[in-house]
Amino acid sequence: MGGCFSKPKPVELKIEVVLPEKERGKEELSASGKGSPRAYQGNGTARHFHTEERLPAPHPYAGTQDCVEAAVCHVKDLENGQMREVELGWGKVLLVKENGEFHALGHKCPHYGAPLVKGVLSRGRVRCPWHGACFNISTGDLEDFPGLDSLHKFQVKIEKEKVYVWASKQALQLQRRTKVMAKCISPSAGHSGSTNVLIVGAGAAGLVCAETLRQEGFSDRIVLCTLDRHLPYDRPKLSKVGPVGAGQGPQPYPSESLLSPLGALLVSPWGCGQLPSSLMPGPPVVPQKDMDLLNSVLQPTCDPGLALPSLGPRASVAKWNSGCLALSQVGCILQSLDAQPEQLALRPKEFFRAYGIEVLTEAQVVTVDVRNKKVVFKDGFKLEYNKLLLAPGSSPKTLSCKGKEVENVFTIRTPEDANRVVRLARGRNAVVVGAGFLGMEVAAYLTEKAHSVSVVELEETPFRRFLGERVGRALMKMFENNRVKFYMQTEVSELRAQEGKLKEVVLKSSKVVRADVCVVGIGAVPATGFLRQSGISLDSRGFIPVNKMMQTNIPGVFAAGDAVTFPLAWRNNRKVNIPHWQMAHAQGRVAAQNMLAQEAEISTVPYLWTAMFGKSLRYAGYGEGFDDVIIQGDLEELKFVAFYTKGDEVIAVASMNYDPIVSKVAEVLASGRAIRKREVETGDMSWLTGKGS
Repeated sequence: MGGCFSKPKPVELKIEVVLPEKERGKEELSASGKGSPRAYQGNGTARHFHTEERLPAPHPYAGTQDCVEAAVCHVKDLENGQMREVELGWGKVLLVKENGEFHALGHKCPHYGAPLVKGVLSRGRVRCPWHGACFNISTGDLEDFPGLDSLHKFQVKIEKEKVYVWASKQALQLQRRTKVMAKCISPSAGHSGSTNVLIVGAGAAGLVCAETLRQEGFSDRIVLCTLDRHLPYDRPKLSKVGPVGAGQGPQPYPSESLLSPLGALLVSPWGCGQLPSSLMPGPPVVPQKDMDLLNSVLQPTCDPGLALPSLGPRASVAKWNSGCLALSQVGCILQSLDAQPEQLALRPKEFFRAYGIEVLTEAQVVTVDVRNKKVVFKDGFKLEYNKLLLAPGSSPKTLSCKGKEVENVFTIRTPEDANRVVRLARGRNAVVVGAGFLGMEVAAYLTEKAHSVSVVELEETPFRRFLGERVGRALMKMFENNRVKFYMQTEVSELRAQEGKLKEVVLKSSKVVRADVCVVGIGAVPATGFLRQSGISLDSRGFIPVNKMMQTNIPGVFAAGDAVTFPLAWRNNRKVNIPHWQMAHAQGRVAAQNMLAQEAEISTVPYLWTAMFGKSLRYAGYGEGFDDVIIQGDLEELKFVAFYTKGDEVIAVASMNYDPIVSKVAEVLASGRAIRKREVETGDMSWLTGKGS
């Protein structure tokens, strides 16, 4: 079993604040069975804190030299329901007017850096135009996923018909805010045999569950275990190629990462962001090759508004930081199949230590004993729990044909898998089996690396079951224009080797395709085999059924992520499995809230995206079983929106180069309003037009 992070410094002094009567009756998690010391906030949420921990003051930067204030517009410049990106000293701010009140927020989505002004303002929140994350305009808090961090909220005042915004310079640069979290006040001594909360699986669901517990004030022990060798990382970036961001955005760098200014960008575990002036005593001397990379290689993006500032070899710290911020929003080359694990990390090691979230790596659970609330690991280690989250994810399907044991045949599951594929494919022949999202993303990336790329698929067109025949054919043509050869309506019958290594892929159509490396992307199955004798219900396919609160059939046992089926609220509570990154985030939070007896229910609208050849496709809803596709725009030009309908109702939407329409549809569906087929057939989509400016 891999290591467990060292315990945080224990607290010697505790403060107990008496809760209102309505809070006392709620179930409280504690390894000892007693309530932990709490602090109580006016918003009604029970919170636990270290005595040295303080809620952030409205203005954490005491000196006025650390802040900036300016008039950004006239009160009549914005109408209700409008947004505007305004300049403020060192950076920009998103200014929002709703119900006659102005709000000022960070202007970039902390997930991948999308300009929120191009998003959708509705019901007191702004939804990201790229991937659908939602932020409360009154607080800046993240309300829907993907992503982990919230926006900074800046002070606004009105004087003489002018709107003034006050902000700290650091907040303007960082463009993200991690919520206040409790720290663990009951840490373990080494590998202690019990924990309050055990989370099996360290993907998005597991990490968000742990963070939500800390955000809600939970201060007892949390153990997160994973089969991976690495801390939780951004798995979609293993295959997506395009402007999907480099890391979780701007963060300070540890000084040991300063191999060079650009080197820090590439290897820092904090992700891509700013270099603080404290680590750079003078203007950095940047090698010209690094400048060429920053100024030209990363310029092309499929999403507008990400122009990179021009940097000279002796750029000022401020200008370099500006370039770093832009780079953090682009990252189209740095994050993909050849990315290193530290580049993909969702949080640095220091984060887990600071908040007492213990991570057991390379730790495989083989038995769950729900009667005695205990799990057994492969190495024999046993761990008791009070509450359990099962988020084991899925296992990729493999080929069952002759020769399946030959070398250089991969499923993409880890950074090491992806790195080996890229290394072996350079200048050689690559075959991808499966034309779903993962297979097509890998094929797109390898076109710039491999001598040839071939795709083998059982269906007639790529994405047919998910996006329909017409959209699938348009995307297939884009791939063919980029040198990808398709072998459709066939399967692999044999993998032939030379000296043990793959040389040819034989198809059932009798065609033989040269191949030095093969990537298999033919779907996945839930990784729930270890639960078969546990008493936890599994359906016929191995998925874990849960209710709206992410509870299994066993009290105190919750499940989330790719391995569950759950009731989809806006599809009449139909039980579905949705293996999307965004959905795993949402389910992890709901599970954590219900561990704390908050009676939360899953209600998010599914949202996903893919990036290929500099083109981003966005999708919202749940389109399984669609019987018609209404397409507006131009498929040939790859500028379109496709509405997927079942009967008279729109159940999903996909688009390319049509932002923010998918986010707008997602917001309409989230409001509970049904979209009728006749509304999208006319081509008049003015009712879906966002109001950003």
